[in-house]
Amino acid sequence: AKYDGKWAVEEMKDSKLPGDKGLVLKTRAKHHAISAQLLRPFTFDAKPLIVQYEVNFQSGIDCGGAYVKLLTQTPDLDLDQFKDKTPYTIMFGPDKCGEDYKLHFIFRHKNPKTGEYEEKHAKKPDADLRTYYTDKKTHLYTLVLNPDNTFEVLVDQTVVNSGSLLTDMTPPVNPPAEIEDPDDQKPDDWDERPKIQDPAAAKPEDWDEDAPAQIPDEDAVKPDGWLDDEPEYIGDPDAVKPEDWDEDMDGEWEAPQVPNPACETAPGCGEWKRPMIDNPNHKGKWKPPMIDNPNYQGVWKPRKVPNPAFFEDLQPFRMSAFSAVGLELWSMTSDIFFDNFFITDDRNTAERWAADGWGLKKAAEGAADPGLATQMLNAAEERPWLWIVYVLTVALPLVLIIVFCCTGKKKSPATPAAEYKKTDEAQPDVKEEDEEEEEEEKAEEAEKSSPAAEEKSDGEESPAEEEEAEKEEENEETADDKLEDDVLRRSPRNRGNKVRKD
Repeated sequence: AKYDGKWAVEEMKDSKLPGDKGLVLKTRAKHHAISAQLLRPFTFDAKPLIVQYEVNFQSGIDCGGAYVKLLTQTPDLDLDQFKDKTPYTIMFGPDKCGEDYKLHFIFRHKNPKTGEYEEKHAKKPDADLRTYYTDKKTHLYTLVLNPDNTFEVLVDQTVVNSGSLLTDMTPPVNPPAEIEDPDDQKPDDWDERPKIQDPAAAKPEDWDEDAPAQIPDEDAVKPDGWLDDEPEYIGDPDAVKPEDWDEDMDGEWEAPQVPNPACETAPGCGEWKRPMIDNPNHKGKWKPPMIDNPNYQGVWKPRKVPNPAFFEDLQPFRMSAFSAVGLELWSMTSDIFFDNFFITDDRNTAERWAADGWGLKKAAEGAADPGLATQMLNAAEERPWLWIVYVLTVALPLVLIIVFCCTGKKKSPATPAAEYKKTDEAQPDVKEEDEEEEEEEKAEEAEKSSPAAEEKSDGEESPAEEEEAEKEEENEETADDKLEDDVLRRSPRNRGNKVRKD
């Protein structure tokens, strides 16, 4: 009768996929239960188990769960009577209350010696799960159990928890081989004290336990100008007794106290007292010094005895078969959206199913997400300290650019030749002679490399050769004149007055 919470099959309130419906928990502060039979029971043998489904906390979540139960196959399983006491094999999914964000993976293990069942809880995920409960997006929760006893818990196809059924469950699947003897008791003369007071120590005769911790400073001197006769506070001279003041009811009226104006310029007012300082003779209560306990026997522990309940189950993966799936939930928040429950032994099939279901929701919600700037502003509203990060992120590069530009290497003084290129004004003949010498050397090299120069070195010349030589000399003189003109033109001194050779 207590399971009076309402369910509905409908679209999400802010659906990005028109026509896409899911199972919605509609009421708050009520117990909800709903279940369905599987097409066939799942038996744990040589294939893995993959369980996945989608959850969207449309209105957020204050306190409540959204986990699923895989109901154990038993002869008396009646889904019409599904409740919190109905046996289950695995419980998996998100749960939250206050600031405790959980992602359950619990399985019920059967003790092979007693036949009793005990819940085994997976270790808490290291990942921060807060976003999955607060962003109002659809998230895909997946549990993978492998025949080698390993498990993985995934959110949105990302592993957030993993481990082994043998080593990462609490309490452990297999009990310890030895336990402490419950009948063993600590002997009366067992001494666990590592240190004791020195019994041979005695309080020194000059030890004064009554000496105060602080004494007046005898070297202190009252500051000049101290106003002994002026109180620190006086009645407010501007205060007026209220008209409705009843001395019979309210007592004698007194003006409120305000700081004495006469004390503002004085070092102090009222009775002057010497300041207190630490007393060098203060020692406090005397205690004997501590020494090693010669009778120390260590911390007592009960002896170990064989565990009568010990067993070793090396295949906890082989759990009880289940034949139904159910949601048995209580929540202080309504409108929790569930969709696409899928149970299989093939991971590739589960991933294809996820792509066709959750993948579409993810794409649609991503397309409707605000831009990066809006997301940053929203994040800063929730976490004001992010403004500092934003300011540093923008300001630091600007500061580095300014420092780099303003404190860069100073350019070395420009050479005279470079300075000449900056202006066409007349300049002193700094390197005119050097330039002329360079031009003459180039001309001499040209003469040496000419055919006429090579023939002269071989012997006498014929008349025709002499005529050619004379022509070459004239050409060389003309070339020399041109070189000289070029030198004069390039001379900085002559650029202003355009000197030319006649």
